[in-house]
Amino acid sequence: MDIYSIGNLADYELIDSGDGYKLERFGDVRIARPDPQVLWKKRLSPDEWNNVSAVFEHVSGRGKWNIKKELPESWKVSLEGITFQLEQAGFKHVGVFPEQAVHWKWLKEKIEQRVGEGKKVSVLNLFGYTGGASLACGLAGASVCHVDASEGAVDMAYANRDASGLTDKPIRFIVDDVRKFVEREIKRGNKYDVIVMDPPVYGKGIKNEIWKIEDDLEPFLSRTMKLLSDNPLAVLLNGYASGYSHVTYKQLLLGVAPHSGTVVSGEIALKESGGEGRLLPCGIFARWEI
Repeated sequence: MDIYSIGNLADYELIDSGDGYKLERFGDVRIARPDPQVLWKKRLSPDEWNNVSAVFEHVSGRGKWNIKKELPESWKVSLEGITFQLEQAGFKHVGVFPEQAVHWKWLKEKIEQRVGEGKKVSVLNLFGYTGGASLACGLAGASVCHVDASEGAVDMAYANRDASGLTDKPIRFIVDDVRKFVEREIKRGNKYDVIVMDPPVYGKGIKNEIWKIEDDLEPFLSRTMKLLSDNPLAVLLNGYASGYSHVTYKQLLLGVAPHSGTVVSGEIALKESGGEGRLLPCGIFARWEI
């Protein structure tokens, strides 16, 4: 099994983890958030853990941010050349998943190589969230179509594009149910060289269309592969908190991806900055590449 991890970035650091929580630094802001993967003990002292701007806590079955010291409503960080505007969002999120930087780097390298050969690259990013993968691909020289059912997430993706100085890049942001969008793209005959998708375990479209990963992922993958161009470059299937093995995702992708090329799978993780550099698992992936 392959484990792809990142350590310290200039604007991100996994300082410590333990007792069900992770201690992180985003720019100058330190926060603590629960993480179900953290079954071990904390390494640092209580003083270090108390030196935070906010802690996300579960109270009476509901989650909320407990503000410990002055915290801006939003602040900016830069990861892999992309600037993100962060905020205290619900469900313990802040607007970026830093572990995804391993995928952004991989996508940029694949795209830059083909662009360097004088060829155009088109990317479709489904369940695109706040735009990390879309902006990385645009930065590398690709034209990008970013789709997410959440208007709030797409608004943040727009803000991140502007903050990153990428307003001149051919990146389209679309609020839509991804399944309906894919079906319309098939009918329109549009094709993409790279397809990226990060489907949730459960979700709702803009008209309350229900998404259940156990029922919808395989048929959705099969339909989406019809959008690959005649000279495809890569497919990335990412899984956050899906509960499945990366081997499951690999088998799914092997069943629908082109026979040429290879499929690899593994886990992504964050590496603690101190101690022995413990790894915190953050998700699974499978990717096909030529």
